[in-house]
Amino acid sequence: MSRTTQDTLANKEKLVSDLQRVIADAEELMQATAHQTEGKIVELRERITENLRSARHKLADVEDAVKEKTKEMARVTDDYVHEHPWRAIGTAAGVGLVIGLLIGRR
Repeated sequence: MSRTTQDTLANKEKLVSDLQRVIADAEELMQATAHQTEGKIVELRERITENLRSARHKLADVEDAVKEKTKEMARVTDDYVHEHPWRAIGTAAGVGLVIGLLIGRR
């Protein structure tokens, strides 16, 4: 799995998390203003509710896509390791050595 792909997936997962937080905050705000019944506020609440519903559906689609891509990448990685076991072991050992050296320098 390439570093760029890992970064992209991490960014998408962070975006999904941030959007979930924004939706939750907006829903909390909607509940806090539920007692206000002035004309513009009611209209704005209805529009926000519709936008939140739409955002929630789109977010679910993005989340599903990220999960599917992660599964696909895990499968490709697994296939690669099975096809080239010694190369994978050597790479893992090299990465472990570098990490060990970096930790040992502290």
